[in-house]
Amino acid sequence: MLLRIQKITLIIFLLSLFFFFSSVFAQETSTPSATQLSELQDQIKNLQNKISQLQGQENTLSSQISVMDNQINLTQLRINSTRQEIVSLNKGIEITMKKEASLKKSLDNLTKILINRIVATYQASSAQSFIALLSSVSASDLLVRANYLKIIQMHDKQLIYETQQAKNDYANQKDIFEAKKVKVEALRKQLEVYSQQLDLEKQNKKALLAETQGSEANYQRLLKEAEEQLARFSGFVQRQGGASLLGSQTQCDDWGCYYNQRDSAWGGSSLNGTQYTLASDGCLVTAMAMIYTHYSHRNVTPATINGISSNFASYYPAYLRYSISADGASSSREGSDLDSVLSSGHPVVVGISYDGGPKPDHFVVFISGSNGNYQMNDPFTPNGKNISFRGRYPTEKIVEVDKVVF
Repeated sequence: MLLRIQKITLIIFLLSLFFFFSSVFAQETSTPSATQLSELQDQIKNLQNKISQLQGQENTLSSQISVMDNQINLTQLRINSTRQEIVSLNKGIEITMKKEASLKKSLDNLTKILINRIVATYQASSAQSFIALLSSVSASDLLVRANYLKIIQMHDKQLIYETQQAKNDYANQKDIFEAKKVKVEALRKQLEVYSQQLDLEKQNKKALLAETQGSEANYQRLLKEAEEQLARFSGFVQRQGGASLLGSQTQCDDWGCYYNQRDSAWGGSSLNGTQYTLASDGCLVTAMAMIYTHYSHRNVTPATINGISSNFASYYPAYLRYSISADGASSSREGSDLDSVLSSGHPVVVGISYDGGPKPDHFVVFISGSNGNYQMNDPFTPNGKNISFRGRYPTEKIVEVDKVVF
């Protein structure tokens, strides 16, 4: 009898130990810096609201710099918040790893003892019942002994149930912390994105100050030129019947790849996050992508160039710079003589003024020809690969000729 009581006491102690560990986990793995995280989130919301207000103001150099400064601060806050969350999660994971071993050992011991107890109980159940009957001195004594055996059996069943529940709780704890590990990895990747974004935002501010030389007059002049350029692109497309999307236009050969700005693979995409699309205003982006493929950068598409925000002017995000990069290669457009560049075997980016104005409203790629007879890749015309320029546009419409230098 004493041995049975000792076993019951040990099992109850081990169960208590398990629930103690569960309680410790619930307390110690709580986020230790919830207040700091909450404060950072409030600061992020405030900055987002401030940026929205600034963007609604008149477009000036000072307002643009204010937007950039606040965007830089916002990204820095997001970096700080993400780092804090990673620290908190790692601390919880570290505590769990230390406690998990103890909890597993306790569960193993509890299960082992319980199994031995169940085996012994059922092996001896019949003999114990018979002995209890023979050793009873009266009917009431027999009833007491029978009730005792019944209570012990009920307690065994309860222990089995509680042990199973303990195992389930242990498994749930493991699942929770595995999920936290996955979240930490996701946050680390997000942190890398934020860090790259912060570097880019700082570079854009530096570029804006360099391009405008800190002058409001220069800023307004550049802004006007960019707005007019995009308006001309849109006007050209409208005069040609609109920017309806086309299916499967890409064709590649030894020269490189022909791309169409209206290809459904990218035509509907926003031009660097603006209200414009590649289909309506992406002729120059598409022409540059074709040039890149000619110089062995076959992975470059219009979407590639469009996906690098530093390729666009800091003062007007839909305006493609003269110097861009893609696939690890930097390039610049430089004014050149048309026939001499083509005769040397290099393609040329050509701007045409379809409306007769002094500035281009459409860009194409000349791949060969001379003296007014040129073959081109037209990014707007359906299947416009290696077609005659004269068949589409008069030569007097040419207003810009650029060689691309890598």
